[in-house]
Amino acid sequence: MPRPAAPALGIALAALATVVWAGSFVTSRALHDTVPPVQHAFWRWVVALAAVAPFGARPAWRARGAIRSHLGYVLLASLLGVTVYNTLVNQAGVTTPAATMGMIMAASPVLMAVLERAGGVRLGARRVTGLLTACAGVLLLVGRGGGAHLAAGDLWMIAAACCFGGYSALLRRRPAELGGAAFLFTTFLFGAVLLLPVQAASLAVQGGFAPTPGTVLPLLYVGVMSSAVAFFAWNKAIALVGPTRAGVVYYLQPVCVALLSRALLGERTGPAQLLCMALILGGVALGATSPRRGAAT
Repeated sequence: MPRPAAPALGIALAALATVVWAGSFVTSRALHDTVPPVQHAFWRWVVALAAVAPFGARPAWRARGAIRSHLGYVLLASLLGVTVYNTLVNQAGVTTPAATMGMIMAASPVLMAVLERAGGVRLGARRVTGLLTACAGVLLLVGRGGGAHLAAGDLWMIAAACCFGGYSALLRRRPAELGGAAFLFTTFLFGAVLLLPVQAASLAVQGGFAPTPGTVLPLLYVGVMSSAVAFFAWNKAIALVGPTRAGVVYYLQPVCVALLSRALLGERTGPAQLLCMALILGGVALGATSPRRGAAT
């Protein structure tokens, strides 16, 4: 009976997506002066679409009736999770350090929990405690380690966090007849199409970018790993454990981003940040574990 293993698999998939996504924040920051944010987002999803097409194109075609029946849902998921979310992250990377982007993005699990609770799901005392503990670590990290003032890029990241939280909450209501591969392919396709007008405007106003190894390789990473692989893992994790428990694991994001940004971009991580990261990890461990039998979940 595979059901008892589902929570462990869901937590592992959420952790995989979180670690892979950490690299996309570093990429957004690294490309901020060579690839315009909208073009970064557009080519990311073109690459992602090509990566999932061998697995998702035929299932999506077979599920075209379900897609038509739930077109509003699919369009909203595509808009929040594909078109707007990543574009806002890239825009934030123009002015905001990668570590700070990860810190702010870690606030999105709060919105996930609020939306899930509004939908009638009981969160349980242990999960709420872990959520609040990790949230306290994020707030301390932003206040003590990342700077207490908010720049324009920080505001873009707050908007991105809200989009991602809404997208994750939507995943809980994904139509059963729309499988994971078909859903990914469809949302990537719709999201890329929705980006076409702003992509054309960016090309007209800002011009294109030089296709060098320094621009193409990062775009391949975010297209294949941060989009195709990470989104599939995250969506599956939501199906197995729900957005709140997966959202607690997502608090690992600022830790991973801080470590990667220090190693790849030279951004510094001080003792206060390390202490706050320990608090985040403690909250993740508390909120991600299964409650004892008989306890609220």
